[in-house]
Amino acid sequence: MARSRIRPTDGDARAALAGISAAAVWAAAEPALRRLFGTPYTDVRLIGAPLSQRHWRLAGTTVHLLNGAAAGVLFRRLGLRGWKAGVAAAQLESAALWPGMAVVDRYHPDRRSGAWPRLLLNPRVFGQEVAAHAIFGAVLGSLVRD
Repeated sequence: MARSRIRPTDGDARAALAGISAAAVWAAAEPALRRLFGTPYTDVRLIGAPLSQRHWRLAGTTVHLLNGAAAGVLFRRLGLRGWKAGVAAAQLESAALWPGMAVVDRYHPDRRSGAWPRLLLNPRVFGQEVAAHAIFGAVLGSLVRD
């Protein structure tokens, strides 16, 4: 039986860069989104704090950008293009992962310390995530081209 290999292409590299760019815009927008929604929550800290309390920003940003790269490649390989498709895909991903906030509520260091409010049923944090994913999706979809 022949083995199937997924081989990266130049298009994948461009899509990965688009995803990294979209994730960087998201991370840069987080301080404004936190103020707008009145919450201390940040995705970069969500990812980074469990990896390193001291260097959480570097760890979280690195993983966030890598996730963006993977999302960019997947977006392109699914044949999706344009900002509307980007926003829709990002919102679907967010909705699919949102129930995982129950695990975050139980185990994340910022929830355990009381620095963050409960996340799963928090409408402000949910709104912040909807806005952040919309930004990510719009940038990604605008940058992924054939």
